[in-house]
Amino acid sequence: MSLEELRAGLPDFAKDTKLNISAIQREGLLSEQQQWGTILATAAATRNAVIFNAVKDEASAHLSAEATDAALGAASIMAMNNVFYRTRHFLHGSYDDVRAGLRMNIIGRSGGVDKADVELWAFAVSTVNGCEQCVVSHEHNLRQEGITREQVNEAMRISSSISALAQTQFIQENL
Repeated sequence: MSLEELRAGLPDFAKDTKLNISAIQREGLLSEQQQWGTILATAAATRNAVIFNAVKDEASAHLSAEATDAALGAASIMAMNNVFYRTRHFLHGSYDDVRAGLRMNIIGRSGGVDKADVELWAFAVSTVNGCEQCVVSHEHNLRQEGITREQVNEAMRISSSISALAQTQFIQENL
């Protein structure tokens, strides 16, 4: 199943989601690698197997093996980081002086993929996972890497649209 087939199968109550999924598939402000890496990483973050498998298959036509691994690596590392740093934030600084002790090397070394792209994917996954500290930190890093506000906004549009698609697909399965 493709992303387009999923979009076409959405119910009438999800018309806005249909339109938004269509819009994120068109060329925009991000490079093809940035766009499809963001779509893939956020599909992984939704934890919805149907969405993930549809996106994974389609993304393979747009991403190199290295970029695919980096996008999935960003989703994997942020699953850990988002839980850790969101929890630390909930505790209002009580643990900020304690070393995290978590390995996070993928963001700095991603097999030939630009650091800015991996930061973008980590940012997008963090928006899906709802970690304020990670969203703020990665947005700051993106801006330092030369990614524009409009490009960051595009990643937010993609992550929110993929999240809505996963939620709607879940609703459909359980009606």
